[in-house]
Amino acid sequence: MNLRASISELIGTFALIFIGAGAAAISGDLIVVALAHGLVIIGLAYAYGHHSGTQINPAVTFGLLIAGEIKIATAINYWIMQFAGGILGATALSFVLGGSASGLGATQFDQTTITVTQALVIEVILTFFLVNTVMNTAVSGKAGNLAGLAIGSTLTFCILMGGPLTGASLNPARTLGPALLTGNLSQLWVYIIGPLTGSAIASLLYRNALQDES
Repeated sequence: MNLRASISELIGTFALIFIGAGAAAISGDLIVVALAHGLVIIGLAYAYGHHSGTQINPAVTFGLLIAGEIKIATAINYWIMQFAGGILGATALSFVLGGSASGLGATQFDQTTITVTQALVIEVILTFFLVNTVMNTAVSGKAGNLAGLAIGSTLTFCILMGGPLTGASLNPARTLGPALLTGNLSQLWVYIIGPLTGSAIASLLYRNALQDES
């Protein structure tokens, strides 16, 4: 186990939930929420990228595993750290805000507005965009030092579109923490299946069509 990488994934996911979900709980303004998430990714990509790649998202880790960029043992370790970071982030947020204020910025959808299938498709498509950017910038190495900016910007524009509909999680750890702390787990499966599916599609596309031949 790479201790530096594990710590990086734990702190990174903690920050994403504490700052991102915190902004959703406190402000609720779409632009504020989108920027909060995107800026966390950008900042921590440069802080911790050299340790773990700052994946801080089980769906991204899943995509890297499918693409053959990491080993299963590494992926499992990162998943543990990411989910732990998400739960700890939501716990800290609950403490500072006092209980489950404003739902702790939980990602969920209104079934009177969109169907479960629509919510699932939104999460698939938006996660595809995110992981597609990860693959074609950070993994390919083509974006150099600008990869973190590209990935954070992608998360920002995905939230600007999907935020009003599903909360634009794109990240099972982002959803799990607040869901556990508020006791609302009924929609959790959508935010696991959707992101993992979108990630798998992006990763297979990269591996089989977009990856440069070595």
